Amino acid sequence: MREIAVFSGSAHPELAAQVCAQLGVPLSPTRVNRFANDCLEVQLQANCREHDVFLIQPLVAPVQENLVELLLMCDAARGASAGRITVVMPHYAYARSDKKDAPRISIGGRLVADLMVASGASRVLAMTLHSPQVHGFFSVPVDHLHALRELAAHFRRYDLSNTTVVSPDLGNAKEAAAFARMLGAQVAAGAKQRFADDRVAISSVIGEITGRDVIVLDDEIAKGSTVLELLERLRELGARSIRVACTHGLFAAGALKRLSDQSDVLEIVCTNTVPIPAEEHTDKLRVLSIAPALAEAVRRIHNGESVSALFDM
Repeated sequence: MREIAVFSGSAHPELAAQVCAQLGVPLSPTRVNRFANDCLEVQLQANCREHDVFLIQPLVAPVQENLVELLLMCDAARGASAGRITVVMPHYAYARSDKKDAPRISIGGRLVADLMVASGASRVLAMTLHSPQVHGFFSVPVDHLHALRELAAHFRRYDLSNTTVVSPDLGNAKEAAAFARMLGAQVAAGAKQRFADDRVAISSVIGEITGRDVIVLDDEIAKGSTVLELLERLRELGARSIRVACTHGLFAAGALKRLSDQSDVLEIVCTNTVPIPAEEHTDKLRVLSIAPALAEAVRRIHNGESVSALFDM
C-alpha cells in the first residue's frame, strides 16, 4: 500500500493538525513564497513520489488567494509524482455559484471544479456542500460528508421532547428533515425570497413553531441576514426558545456579534470547517470539531474502504 502524506495550505492549518493527530501521521510542511510581482510559489517539503497525498485547504477568505494556493499545491504534488492526490476541502465557497440565474454570469462552482481537476486532483473530499448536486461538477470522485452527527451529538444533551428543527428555506429542508429525524424532533421550513446577497425576505414558516424549542439549521452563516430575518418570524409565531446551528460558521461582517446580541438566541453552534478568529468568539458560540470525521474519511479513502458507510444509521 502507498505511504500517506498530508499537507496543509495557509487557510486552516489548525484543522489540518487536528486531522493528522487523529490519523497518527505527521503534518508534512508546506512553504508558500510570494514574489515581488505578487505571484505565489508553493513547495511541498516532503517526499510525494508514489505517495497517497492529501491536501487540506478550505476555500475561505481570502478565497481567491487560498484557491490559487490549492491549485499550486495540486500541481506541485503532480509534478512530484504523487501516486494519488486527494483535495480535502472542508468548505467549498464556490458551491454557491451552482446555476445561471441571470444573463451572462459564470457558473463558478463548475469552473473551479474543472481547475482543480486540471491542476492534478484525483479525488475530492468535501463537507456539506451548499448544493449537494455540485459534486456532479467534478469529473473525479467526490466524497461528500456532512456534520449532522456532530451537531446532533451536541443537541442531544438537551430535552428535545418539544423541539422543532427549522430550515431557513426550502433548499435546506431535506437536510433539516434528516437532522430532525436524528433528534426525534419535528421539522419546519421558511418560505424565503432573496433579493440581493444580503437582503432576503421570509414571508412565512411552514410547520409548528408556537411554544416550541426551535433549532435553526443552515449549511452556512455568512452575513447572517437570512437567520436574522427568520428570527423575526419565529418571534411572531411565539417560539419558546431559539438556538442556531450551522456547519460553516463564516460570520462575515460582524454577523456573529449581531446574532449573539439577539437576547432570545440561547446558543450558536458551528463546526471548525473554517477558522473563526479568537477575538470574534462570544459566550454563546460553541465550535465543534469535525477533525475526527475528516480523519476517518481520509483513513477509509487511503485503505480503499467505504466512506458512505460513515453515514449508515
